[in-house]
Amino acid sequence: MAEETKKATKKSTKEEPKKVTKPKEIYYFYSVGCGWCKKSEPIVDELVGEGYNILKLDLAEADNREVQKELNEKYGKQCGTPWMIDPDTGNDICGFREKDIIKKLADGEEIPAPPRPTGPPPKPPLLEAPDEEVQKWTKEYEEWAEKNKHMPNIQTAEQILSRPRPKTEPPKPPQPNATDADIDKWGDEYEKWRLENDHLPNLQPKDQMVQRFKMRGQPPQAPPNGGGNVEQRLSTIEAKLDALVKHLGVKDIPTPPAPQVPNRPMPPQKPKGSVGPPPTNKKRKPKRNKRKKK
Repeated sequence: MAEETKKATKKSTKEEPKKVTKPKEIYYFYSVGCGWCKKSEPIVDELVGEGYNILKLDLAEADNREVQKELNEKYGKQCGTPWMIDPDTGNDICGFREKDIIKKLADGEEIPAPPRPTGPPPKPPLLEAPDEEVQKWTKEYEEWAEKNKHMPNIQTAEQILSRPRPKTEPPKPPQPNATDADIDKWGDEYEKWRLENDHLPNLQPKDQMVQRFKMRGQPPQAPPNGGGNVEQRLSTIEAKLDALVKHLGVKDIPTPPAPQVPNRPMPPQKPKGSVGPPPTNKKRKPKRNKRKKK
């Protein structure tokens, strides 16, 4: 009796494996010009090649932005790009993650949120800042680093101070509704600041920065010649429409059968090389010449 009770206890203490429901599909929201999206793109393509159903949704299209808004409201999410989400459960990945993490999401596993800092770190002092200001920042940064030691790759104050720092504050970027004249004026201020801080690496030239701000409010131009294979573009559009219809809960509407046209007898065709009415089975009566009465 004791042995049976012991066996039953062992069976009850064993944890049952969690049932994982594989998602039907994963929505992958991206935007053109997003650096982390470009880094995620080859990983998504690899998983699609392995048979995972990941639907790419460009936020430049209004329909995709509407789907993103609905999912944010439904699950209480708030994420930019890249963003991958299971539309049925709300299980998601916000930002760039490695392939093994994205694969777990596509397999239906719940993805824990990555570690988050308690707040932004204090802004480093300028290159020619007085010693008192540097010491004050060092103390504030060390306190921040202690509160955020759960974060990976936290740098020391010495490492941050050894990096290139600007001598002066850069000019604030122009507002989204700024005119071309305002952007040109900002470009002159930026060029002056760039020359004062030419020791900093990877500073963009003035013309490139001004052009970027002027193109900011304009819609993206379509690539020449339709942007690639027409069949591939059509299949992508069809996949997006199918996903949108499923997301909105629209049922498939059966296509009505085409009306049947009654069979009509075909008129007899003329034999080749003949002129005149088609031949008939009736025998023609020979014409008789009528004699004139005298």
